[in-house]
Amino acid sequence: MNSKTYSQHSKSAITLLGNLIRAARKEQKLTTTEVAERAGISRNFLQRIEKGDPKSNIGAFFEVATIVGVKLFDADEASLSKHIRQVEDKLTLLPKSIRKKQRKVDDDF
Repeated sequence: MNSKTYSQHSKSAITLLGNLIRAARKEQKLTTTEVAERAGISRNFLQRIEKGDPKSNIGAFFEVATIVGVKLFDADEASLSKHIRQVEDKLTLLPKSIRKKQRKVDDDF
């Protein structure tokens, strides 16, 4: 069995996002069924997201957060688009891939 371990920081961030999603859903008086249907996921999966399950798909986390109005990256759509363009511009200047040079082992004794 391949069990992934997560840093405490990652677990805390996921828990926070799940709690923010749950709080926003409840403030809007939306049921888990309503939000799950809008997100195209099962109610059970939504409950796992709200509990901060780190094995949940990040795309689903973001979609549910958007549906209930939790702002991601503390930015609006225009600001997110601007940041995406800036990072894409930066990526065009960086190498397409990173390869480490392999060191030749001198094992002749």
